Amino acid sequence: MTERAARRLMLVHAHPDDESINNGATMARYAAEGAQVTLVTCTLGERGEVIPAGLRHLSGAALGAHRRQELDAAMRELGVEDVRLLGGAGRYQDSGMMGLPDNDDPGCLWQADVDQAAEHLVAVIREVRPQVLVTYDDNGGYGHPDHIQAHRIAMRAVDLAADPAVRPDLGGPWRIAKVYWNRVPRSVAEAAFARLEDDLPELPFDTPATVGDVPGVVDDERVTTRIDGTAYAAAKAAAMRAHATQIEVAEPYFALSNKLAQPVFTTEYYELVRGERAGEMETDLFAGIAGIAGTEGTEEVAP
Repeated sequence: MTERAARRLMLVHAHPDDESINNGATMARYAAEGAQVTLVTCTLGERGEVIPAGLRHLSGAALGAHRRQELDAAMRELGVEDVRLLGGAGRYQDSGMMGLPDNDDPGCLWQADVDQAAEHLVAVIREVRPQVLVTYDDNGGYGHPDHIQAHRIAMRAVDLAADPAVRPDLGGPWRIAKVYWNRVPRSVAEAAFARLEDDLPELPFDTPATVGDVPGVVDDERVTTRIDGTAYAAAKAAAMRAHATQIEVAEPYFALSNKLAQPVFTTEYYELVRGERAGEMETDLFAGIAGIAGTEGTEEVAP
C-alpha cells in the first residue's frame, strides 16, 4: 500500500473550472510541497455556456466529456493527480442557473438527495482521510444551485464520515480537523477592481465585472486564512486557460462567457468554519493541526 502523505487536502467543487478559479494557486502550492491534494467535482458542467465559436456545437454529454478533458489538462498544470467525480462520471448532471427549467431535471445535482450524494463523498473522505476540506459557503459563493448543493453535500459528508454508525462498509470513520469556505476580502476585491479600471484599455475585454460578480466576497473580518500563491500564478493561469470552453485569460485578468473582465487572484483567501484557528491570520490551511508532521494529523474516530 502506498504510504499516505502527511498533509492531505480535499476540495469539493460543482463544475470543472471552479477549482482553478477559486483555488488554483492553493492547489498548485500544496501539490508542489508534497501534500496530497484531492479534487472532488460534482458534475461535468454539461449546461455551461461555451465561449469559443469553434466549440459551440458541444452541449449536454458531449460538452461534459470535453470539459472532463479540460479538467484533466488543468490538473496537470497544477500538479494535482487525484481527481474524482462524485458518484462516478455522469452520476449528477449540471443543474443550469438558478430558476431555469433545467433545475427540475431529475438527473441534475440540484434534485439529488443530499444524504445519498454525501455518501459518495464519505467513501472518498474515508479513503483519503484529509485533515482539511475546502468548499463553498451556504450560498455557493454566488447562488448557483450546483454550488449550493455542493456545499450541502460537502458539509453533510463531513458529519457522516465521522460517524461510526454510518456506512461501516465505506471504511473506518474519519473526522476532518478543519473545514474552510472560499472567500475574497472586500478590500482586496475593491483594490483589484480599481487596478482593472486602469488596465482595461489594454485588455481584450471591453467591460469590467464588479465586486458583486465575484463569488465569496465578504467583509475583511470574516477572512481567517490567507494562502500566498503568487509563486504559482503561472500555474493557476495555465489551469484556467485549460478550461477553454469556459474561460478567456489575459493575465492577470480573465472573463467568463459574459465577457466581463475580473482579476485572477493568486493570493487566495478562506474562512475557517470548523476547527481550531491558529493565529489572527492563518497562512497555512494545516496550521494548528496536531502531529501534522506524521500521519496522525487529525482525529481518527474509534469504531
